[in-house]
Amino acid sequence: MQPRRYNCGLDAAIDVIGGRWKSLVLWALHEHPLRFGELKRRVSGISEKMLTESLRELEHDGIVHREAYPEIPPRVEYSLTERGQALNTALLTLGDWGEQNMHHIAERRGVLPAPRH
Repeated sequence: MQPRRYNCGLDAAIDVIGGRWKSLVLWALHEHPLRFGELKRRVSGISEKMLTESLRELEHDGIVHREAYPEIPPRVEYSLTERGQALNTALLTLGDWGEQNMHHIAERRGVLPAPRH
């Protein structure tokens, strides 16, 4: 089997953040490190299994750092690496576009948009 090749930078970026949850996990970590339970509360609707899987993949890709503290009970925190912070900065523009077009997209797809602030 031949290794996968990326056709462009966008192809590589989408491979890292692909799926429903990874970009939301990144956004939840944008201010400061969080523990697993805090992340689960901030990423509404994600299951423990999907959060665990997303964190493992993001850690493998060098986007998220996992810090386990030698305490009892054990404490683990997740934070963005420098590469993860740069990716989050890039996602800001995409988020702005989504905010500007959310109601149009929701209407076309039959989804309920978040209430406007």
